[in-house]
Amino acid sequence: MAGNTVLITGASAGIGQELARCFAAAGDDLVLVARRAEALEKLATDLRSRHNIRVRVEPCDLAQHAAPAELFARLSQAGVTVDVLVNNAGFGALGEVADLALDRQLEMIELNVTALTSLTRLFLPAMLERKTGGVLNVASTAGFQPGPRMAVYYATKAYVLSFTEALAEEIAGTGLRVSCLCPGPTKTEFGSVSGMDQSKLFRLGTMTARDVAELGYRGWCSGKVVIIAGLTNRLAVFGVRLLPRWVIRKIVKSVNGRGS
Repeated sequence: MAGNTVLITGASAGIGQELARCFAAAGDDLVLVARRAEALEKLATDLRSRHNIRVRVEPCDLAQHAAPAELFARLSQAGVTVDVLVNNAGFGALGEVADLALDRQLEMIELNVTALTSLTRLFLPAMLERKTGGVLNVASTAGFQPGPRMAVYYATKAYVLSFTEALAEEIAGTGLRVSCLCPGPTKTEFGSVSGMDQSKLFRLGTMTARDVAELGYRGWCSGKVVIIAGLTNRLAVFGVRLLPRWVIRKIVKSVNGRGS
């Protein structure tokens, strides 16, 4: 599907940045969205020079409720047609519901769930009219089980996974692709921002953002709906399906604790 325009949220670092590199290498033009303008401009300059593509930078805080509609309006007014939407922006926070600041937890829902849903709804109708393009949502293996000590984050990723699977079935036969990338622990800024880099889970091992992005890109290109990155993560998800949920809750609570 090279030659399309791909909008990627959370593109300033980590998996989002590496997904931008994957699409750029295939010859797609890009719209890069994140809060940090300087990081986006640096990435845009590099990708333009490497791949001779058009890259538009859109600094934007999607945790603000009006931001998705404002972004959509700006691109529409500029005549930018978005063929592929990559909803990658998101964050987590390690801590118990009663301890984490309420505003922080609601901001997580706004970014991880509301903004993703809004952008999908805004850009999807035109894709359906053109009968081409699609959506790649980035969830997490966290979406397959409840997550004590990260309850809201795990719940938001369960939403993304469920939403994407349902959407994929709704658009079946339209010519669009809809996929959900589910990484496990990944070596990005997410770990330090969320506090998870000090958890037992992250100390069990991480993948690189590049490896995750490449698996996600290839899975999306092949039309795979649920893409679980890495054999270890696939085995872990399989194990979740076999064990009683009360056992899973206790295991996740333990691995989300601070490592020694």
